[in-house]
Amino acid sequence: MADRQPASASRKTFAPWSDPSAEPFIVFDNVTKRFGDFVAVNNVSLNVYEREFFSLLGPSGCGKTTLLRMLAGFETPTEGRILLDGQDISTIPPYRRPVNMMFQSYALFPHMSVADNIAFGLKQDKMPKPEIEERVADMLRLVKLEQFAGRKPHQLSGGQRQRVALARSLAKRPKVLLLDEPLGALDKKLREETQFELMDIQENLGLTFMIVTHDQEEAMTVSDRIAVMDHGVFVQVATPAEMYEYPNSRYVADFIGDINIIKGTIKSTANGAVTLETEDAGTLVVHQAMDAIPGTPAYIAIRPEKMQVISGVSQNQIDGEVWDIAYLGDLSIYHVKLPSGAIVKASQTNVTRLIERPITWEDDISLTFAPDAAVVLLD
Repeated sequence: MADRQPASASRKTFAPWSDPSAEPFIVFDNVTKRFGDFVAVNNVSLNVYEREFFSLLGPSGCGKTTLLRMLAGFETPTEGRILLDGQDISTIPPYRRPVNMMFQSYALFPHMSVADNIAFGLKQDKMPKPEIEERVADMLRLVKLEQFAGRKPHQLSGGQRQRVALARSLAKRPKVLLLDEPLGALDKKLREETQFELMDIQENLGLTFMIVTHDQEEAMTVSDRIAVMDHGVFVQVATPAEMYEYPNSRYVADFIGDINIIKGTIKSTANGAVTLETEDAGTLVVHQAMDAIPGTPAYIAIRPEKMQVISGVSQNQIDGEVWDIAYLGDLSIYHVKLPSGAIVKASQTNVTRLIERPITWEDDISLTFAPDAAVVLLD
């Protein structure tokens, strides 16, 4: 696609969920969905705002696709309501909803050209031919496929087919576009490029996007906010930065990115700091306001990139043996075995060429982290 432009000021400041006066565009109001005895979605409530790029993230079977299909109209809530722009759409059939859905398989018609695939829904709506031609041309320009209008899907690359499916989904100008694992069939590099293209298209058109994915990197890249789901409920709803830096549970901490979890017992809480006693690292201190009774079991969650290798003595010192090393080009990741047998990870940026590795296997090393770089979790 065309060269990307810097993020606009509106994207940088977009946070309607922080404004008490902002009206949500999509509302899931105590929604439950059962399939026989199985509860796929369990009494969830959620507000999504107009122009938001919202991600539903979680493992297979957690309920995220069922939630999306209920919004699309392919499933009906067992209990609760779904509102779109103030209207209860729970019983409105899919073809009457201002919502379109793009599936992982793309579902392109193999016998139709690119242009005809994009025009299909418009023809079904009996739009006048000149308007269809104009709309198709607009969509082809949007996804940069003008020169491929006459080709069939089998003559396109995976990334090009993905763009055709996106153009077809956008052609009817829905108020909400739903994307179910839309990039799952693309290779890693193309998927990363397409994530930014999706963000640009969403912002340029001013639409509300909801995407289902199990790829946490994808969700972190494209989303204004993320809802992490597990067993049909929301575990945490937050911005990518909030979810990465301040997970509310071990489940979220472990699901989003790579993280070290160190088990301990709360020793004291005072002056905005939590002191914990741990088997693996003795006494550790985390700057965090928390009310907890001394002796309460707790966990310290610390990201590998926030762990530093040191040569002296430091607060929050963790001693161990280098058990394994992963060289990733820009990073080296050290797996450090603690005396208890637990493994923690520390990553370091390779700012110079790696001619002679300063740290190698079976070295005894010490790690540390700043007191404000970790988070204490009770669950």
